[in-house]
Amino acid sequence: MIPITVIPESIDTSGALALVHAASDELQQRYGGEGDNKHLVVDELRPPRGFFLVARHDHDLVGGVGLRSICEPGRHFAEVKRLWVRPDLRREGIGLALMNEIETHAKELGYVTLFLETGPAQPEALTLYQSNGWTEIDKYPDGAFSHPQARRFSKDL
Repeated sequence: MIPITVIPESIDTSGALALVHAASDELQQRYGGEGDNKHLVVDELRPPRGFFLVARHDHDLVGGVGLRSICEPGRHFAEVKRLWVRPDLRREGIGLALMNEIETHAKELGYVTLFLETGPAQPEALTLYQSNGWTEIDKYPDGAFSHPQARRFSKDL
């Protein structure tokens, strides 16, 4: 595993935006169409209810992941969005480090349950979630959007 730093960065930084766009581009390449862009409002990845984490190795971008609030605030639910790791560095523990860090930050914000979705064209993501305490669920909570063909997961914090 390569040494990395993971820190929250404003979604307005070029690094965070580059990672969001890289993740979106990969989704479009794997699934075609517009990917998930019409269902992600970048402003939702801003504090106080959201954030974006950036992973770097020697100051170079290697991955990122965001979190946004879903449903009514009193439920304390959040959704993980746009986990992405540079393809040449996958299987180096970066995705796991980002997911562990997002859980820590989510707890600090008072979230009690996290949700995420992935699809059949992302087998490496399925493996990561299934091997790290995420439970596959049939549907998202009422009021939260989920793609019809998605595989959905949740994790209590």
